[in-house]
Amino acid sequence: MKLFVTRRMTQAAEAALKARFDVTIRDETAGLTPAEAAQAMRDYDAILPTLGDGFSAAAFAEGPLRCKILGNFGAGYNHIDIKAATEAGVIVTNTPDVVTEATADIALTLILMIARRASEGERLLRRGEWTGWQPTQLLGRHVSGCTVGIIGMGRIGKAIAQRCFHGFGMDVIFYNRSAVSALDIPARQVDSLAELMKQADFAVVAVPGGPNTKHMIGDAELAQLGPRSYLINIARGDIVEEAALIRALQENRIAGAALDVFEREPEVPEALRVLENATLLPHLGTATEEVRTGMAMRAMENLVAFDEGRALRDRVN
Repeated sequence: MKLFVTRRMTQAAEAALKARFDVTIRDETAGLTPAEAAQAMRDYDAILPTLGDGFSAAAFAEGPLRCKILGNFGAGYNHIDIKAATEAGVIVTNTPDVVTEATADIALTLILMIARRASEGERLLRRGEWTGWQPTQLLGRHVSGCTVGIIGMGRIGKAIAQRCFHGFGMDVIFYNRSAVSALDIPARQVDSLAELMKQADFAVVAVPGGPNTKHMIGDAELAQLGPRSYLINIARGDIVEEAALIRALQENRIAGAALDVFEREPEVPEALRVLENATLLPHLGTATEEVRTGMAMRAMENLVAFDEGRALRDRVN
């Protein structure tokens, strides 16, 4: 089976893919344009795409399509038009589970960084402006005992909740569109996003991306969060209306924001980059050697199953 991999993978992952498939690995960091995605659909039997690749409806419109499966690298797949893929007879799979722990770790990293003003402190040091320890310098927020509000109680949301409860003794509330039961920690489901935002000291976005959650958090929700609370986003950038968030931070209507994702990645507005009350990471959620290799191997597992005519573990459509 002729396989196209849209980005470089870890050394171990590339070796495994090359041992199993007739593989072409694209040596560029930018995502595929829709035109490039459309060409790949005509040239390869299978594609291993990832975040930022332009598999919009246009990529499936110019037949005949040789490709019959997109073995996505990542749990999220909002860069793929699932409806268009399905109509074109193209199977899409993803890589859930393997991303859970690392993404939850980044959520806690961001909570601590924004609460304890770690980014501000590092910038102060790098500018050569630190004048020594002072009792009132860079006073932040004590995380232990605060209330964390988790928006989306799926696998990642539950892993974040466990870390917050067991690691910092935080009270856990969550908003989820369906009822969630059988949690292994004390956590209370609230009836609305508005209720969560009003009660949370730290509101953590952990819902899937896509049309149903785009701009789920805007001016009204940020107003409910209030001037002593923080927004954390480790999900997808366009879940938060970026312009509204920038206004809220500029006007100190919320205490701060810590983001691993952005609305138009890799573009990050200068208005956001200059804010001292914003902690920003370049989409590091799953960025460990072990996890990125595991993601590639999970995608490969789906591709091998397809090639051998077996049931697909992580079929999306």
